[in-house]
Amino acid sequence: MLRSLRRLLIGRPLHNQEEAGERLPKWKALPIFSSDALSSVGYGPEQIALTLAVPGLLMYGYFSYAAIAVIALLLLVTISYAQVARANPGGGGSYSIAMHYLGETPALVAGAALFADYTLTVAVSISSGTEAIVSAFPALLGYEVTIDLLVLFGILMLINLRGVRESSNVFVAPTYLFIFGMLALIGSGLYQALTQGGPLIPSESMVKQQFDWMVLVLILRAFSNGCSSMTGVEAISNGVPMFKKPEVENAIKTTYWMSGMLAVMLAGISFLILHYHIVPAANVTVLSQVVESAVGRGWLYFYIQITTMLVLYLAANTSYNGLPPLLSIMARDGYMPRYLGARGERLSFSNGIFLLSIIAGILIAGFKGNVEQLISLYAIGVFLSFTIAQTSLVVKWNRERPEKWVSHAIINGVGAVITGLVVIIIAVTKFFYGAWIVLVFIPAMIVVFRAIRRHYRDMAEQLHLPLDEQPADHKPIKNIVVVPVASPTRVVMETMKYARTIGTEIIALHISTDAETGRKVAQKWADWNPHVRLVTVNSPYRLVIQPLIDYIDELQANKDPEDFITVLIPEFETRKGWHRLLHNQTGWILRTLLIFRENVVVATIPFHLKK
Repeated sequence: MLRSLRRLLIGRPLHNQEEAGERLPKWKALPIFSSDALSSVGYGPEQIALTLAVPGLLMYGYFSYAAIAVIALLLLVTISYAQVARANPGGGGSYSIAMHYLGETPALVAGAALFADYTLTVAVSISSGTEAIVSAFPALLGYEVTIDLLVLFGILMLINLRGVRESSNVFVAPTYLFIFGMLALIGSGLYQALTQGGPLIPSESMVKQQFDWMVLVLILRAFSNGCSSMTGVEAISNGVPMFKKPEVENAIKTTYWMSGMLAVMLAGISFLILHYHIVPAANVTVLSQVVESAVGRGWLYFYIQITTMLVLYLAANTSYNGLPPLLSIMARDGYMPRYLGARGERLSFSNGIFLLSIIAGILIAGFKGNVEQLISLYAIGVFLSFTIAQTSLVVKWNRERPEKWVSHAIINGVGAVITGLVVIIIAVTKFFYGAWIVLVFIPAMIVVFRAIRRHYRDMAEQLHLPLDEQPADHKPIKNIVVVPVASPTRVVMETMKYARTIGTEIIALHISTDAETGRKVAQKWADWNPHVRLVTVNSPYRLVIQPLIDYIDELQANKDPEDFITVLIPEFETRKGWHRLLHNQTGWILRTLLIFRENVVVATIPFHLKK
């Protein structure tokens, strides 16, 4: 039954030879990799407005400055990541190119930064999608976190476990419907602004107080919040191998298409916010107000709100196509658990998908799905990875010096400086709003990466077997078999049968918690006469586990160094799962504690009950 349910939810296993069929053409790759970046128009401009539309302060007029700076930076980052895709066709984005040209530490910083950014992308996208639909249907207020988690685990995680091809089929239509809706909204708004007379930008949207240091700080914070619109731009460079051939050229073209559409949407929505002088309000998004102002609250309003909700939910899929492959590359390098590098039965990196879902769920629950709070943690990771990627490219051009390397190095050098300044701006302006969490998280993850790498290196050193090393001659090795016995039973009898096949010295060990019970067990043992000596250890404090372990330790201290001790644990298996709740777990506890002793083999001999 469980297998049938698994097949229904995830689908049939895919053969290794079917991996080529999972690669994506450009028109499918665009919604898969771009939904995060494109959907950011649903919350990026709003975050600028939230900072500048402060009651009592004349700051609204600076909105356009922050928006234009974000779009200009988007252009620079796009050019950089097109070069990253060309320079690093194997995928892995900032991490891989930094490992090749800058070394371990910058690469691990990029890996940790992308880990933080991708998990936050899932949390922010899903929470923003819920906010969009709650704006249209206020009756859903109070159920936001529940909706978020249902979408995360019940839809996104399951779809991605089914594999790239099937997930792309799900995401194509909503993304293109969203693009059509946004372009229709911008076109309608621009037409009205140009034909209805009056100023394109009303005077109330132009008011701004005299520039000073306080104004600069607020503008920089608005800019740093608006930079959340650029998260996801790096996703294509992380997933170049997922494109159909020619992979690099298709990836670069898709990057330019994505950024071009994003720039148009950001510029258009920002203009409409200023044109209609939209001010943030409780329980309704800025985008919802823009749509209502431009097209009313008719069918087009609900069309745009629903497609915005869908694409924001699906935007989280960018992380599902970016982080698991990145973790697989880091696992291959030894910086993440190796099981994250294994493909699941649907050829997706299923362990990475599970890990991403769990961490994103913790973030959503911990911050109660509050987009504004999650945004405060956002963007610093992605701009840190931007900076590292562009610095890596400067080193690459200087080292390899291909044709036009100077112009390439200048572009990436300027980009590295600017995105580095953005990192500082975000870190400073958002520090007390939550950015400190990411600034602590990244060094902590680097420590974890290195600890994992050190473990695998130590393990390899200890397990390495030189091919020219031959086993030395040893004297015969003895295997001392210990069978814990509570009382002579059928499962003990079966265990004794097996014990005789693996050892010549067999000890039946009974821990007696009172003298009378000990005598009864000894008498039963003598009557049964299995030709195995019974050792009784008295335990006046009624402990069972510790006296047994102490006896094993004593045996270990007195045996020859080459000898083994095998502990066979008789254990009956109940027919129904709930029956296990009626019995103690002494065998499981004993097995767990003994497994850490050297030269002690622990095995369970199961006896299956029929009823």
